[in-house]
Amino acid sequence: MKTSVLGEIGERRFLREYWQRKPLLIRQALPGFQSPLTPDELAGLALEEEVESRLVLERGRKGPWELRNGPFTAEDFAKLPKTRWSLLVQAVDQWVPEVHALRAHFDFLPAWRFDDLMISYAPDQGGVGPHFDHYDVFLLQATGRRRWRIGPACTDATPVRTDTSLRILEHFETLEEFVLEPGDMLYIPPGVSHWGIAEGECMTFSIGFRAPSHAEILVDIANGAAQRLDEGLRYMDPPLGSDVQEGEIPPAALRRVQRVLQEMAADSELVREWFGRYMTQRKYADLDITPEALPDDLRAWLRAGGVLERHPASRFAWSGAEAPFMLFVDGEALPCDDPALARLLCSRAPLDARALKPALARQPGRALLEELVARGALYCAD
Repeated sequence: MKTSVLGEIGERRFLREYWQRKPLLIRQALPGFQSPLTPDELAGLALEEEVESRLVLERGRKGPWELRNGPFTAEDFAKLPKTRWSLLVQAVDQWVPEVHALRAHFDFLPAWRFDDLMISYAPDQGGVGPHFDHYDVFLLQATGRRRWRIGPACTDATPVRTDTSLRILEHFETLEEFVLEPGDMLYIPPGVSHWGIAEGECMTFSIGFRAPSHAEILVDIANGAAQRLDEGLRYMDPPLGSDVQEGEIPPAALRRVQRVLQEMAADSELVREWFGRYMTQRKYADLDITPEALPDDLRAWLRAGGVLERHPASRFAWSGAEAPFMLFVDGEALPCDDPALARLLCSRAPLDARALKPALARQPGRALLEELVARGALYCAD
């Protein structure tokens, strides 16, 4: 039985009292936790072209809180000062299976809300400065010790420093302070300011959950809706009278425009399909995950003992609130007349011949599985 990372608080109470409301410190969320990779291995990932990485130097050559973007070289690391810098590597869950496995501890939250698991390394006094995020984050201490200072909630109107490209708060007031050791975890809701400083060298795992801004929602759903609309649908004037003054935009014209927007918002099928596509988009959509080779007969390969695995970069979700039932994979809406198969794909259950037997017995199920394997969303494990 999996132990809850929320300790005695429990999932129900956490979601009711803390989630997106207030910070929470969980001592020994993962007792005896040992990092699945070393600082040298993390630095090795930062050398790779396809891996997103950053360095933050509190006292950089170009000024305070200097940001440098990877990929880096061994020489870059050799030139770093002994203290007061941080290496941050995004989406390590996509590259290290043991890191990806940590996601299972957060199954009490919707999988489609998960963004990535970032790992930061810092020598003594290293950090990224006082700041706030627009998303929920769990900060799991992996190695060493880090002192976290928690401040008040902030907004985009909160003053930030102008001498750095990073959004470092101009002023920071400490309301709470904790020192985290390996296995300890701190939850920070959106907007709550925080500042982590390494005490000796340390690594911290940041488990973040995506939250599109209202601006992103409006722009993206409008673009999606526009692609579905007939070009012949145009603005039409309300009945015009002789009392309209020259140059006036009458209230009735504005109501016509509002009606167009309201009809789009009221289209539940449009909203459902857009949301499923948007929330399952891969973090790095340009990353090619298609396999080099496929089994000649997927069903025979599974029957011979093969197992399908979900690609760590892929995202799955389903929606059955309205007909038709919809499966979303990596930003695409795929036809699926088998809700049981969709739910299985979106779970963490193993995908072997036994679990997939009902789907393999039907041509639509076989076709869907073959398409997902061809896309790379599922891959054939050795």
